[in-house]
Amino acid sequence: MTTTGAQSHFLPRRAVLGGALAIGAGAVVLPLAATGQARAADGPTILDTATWGARPASSPVKVLATPPQKIIVHHTDTPNTTDYSRAQAFNLAHIMQNDQMDERHWIDTGQHFTISRGSYVMEGRHGSIAALRGGTRQVESAHCVGQNTVAIGIENEGIYSSVEPRDTHYATLVDLCVYICGQYRIPAYQIYGHRDFLATECPGDRLYALLPKLRSDVAARVGGDPTSPKWPMLSNGANGETVRTLQYLLVQRGKSLTVDGAFGPATDTAVREFQKLVNATVDGVAGNQTWNQLVGPVRRGDSGEAVKAVQGQLTAHGVPVDVDGAFGPGTQAAVTRFQSTRSLPADGVVDARTWSRLVV
Repeated sequence: MTTTGAQSHFLPRRAVLGGALAIGAGAVVLPLAATGQARAADGPTILDTATWGARPASSPVKVLATPPQKIIVHHTDTPNTTDYSRAQAFNLAHIMQNDQMDERHWIDTGQHFTISRGSYVMEGRHGSIAALRGGTRQVESAHCVGQNTVAIGIENEGIYSSVEPRDTHYATLVDLCVYICGQYRIPAYQIYGHRDFLATECPGDRLYALLPKLRSDVAARVGGDPTSPKWPMLSNGANGETVRTLQYLLVQRGKSLTVDGAFGPATDTAVREFQKLVNATVDGVAGNQTWNQLVGPVRRGDSGEAVKAVQGQLTAHGVPVDVDGAFGPGTQAAVTRFQSTRSLPADGVVDARTWSRLVV
């Protein structure tokens, strides 16, 4: 997980020295008390924090009542070791936790899960397996600024700027994503790379280039369309309903801004301030990172500026609805109608892909 700008390398490369749970989509999990393990028909074995000997968290880990909306893939930016042993996997887990607790002063390991070069899958932050197994809650994490309450983080041992993960490693990543998507009902198109949100090279050019294949391979097993959301590029001088949407979303995030559909100096400043806040590339251009950080699901019962943004876009697309900031039955019906015309699941929820179809 490398970053540029406000954050440094996830781990110094020189730092690398050299009860498990088996889970599967739709599987029945049978506890084996004598070994501290549980077995299931499908999915990777996940070695829990007790098994690899994690330190206790320095303060209680927060378990959120809401499920995650997406998966974010990282690499550790550590050497591509040829030691594929379980001992090396545990060594990596200890080094990562020590770095994040002692150097970064986080309460625990930042990510939920880690896959070693030897394809061992380990629990990172305490409680992640239990939350995943339940399928309705998530552990608050520290792997990606702006996404730590809505995204599962998966670290992959190695650096993948010029080489791809080993075949067995990639297959394990697919298996883990399939299980996570199945448990939380996350669509495959909601699998991202770290660089989709932050100013970072993570997860490396070659692993990032594999993400469309990863989404497709996961979708082949969980169903659905793997096509990821696409976002417009907006900058100073742009105007129109999509600029108005951007402004509404910035106001929703606390920016003082007139929603007028004109991308002028005030909007440029607001975009830059937001980009700095979430550690995205600070350039005043609302592109992939900015949109990914701004949008979140909007559904019936919600209210506020983001709802106004949806209502304005629906009206612009010929599905008129009052722009009042209240997501009631009329707005839900309008969203469903729009989704039907765009070959999207007509569930009335404005998720990332519906957002992207509205603004593109």
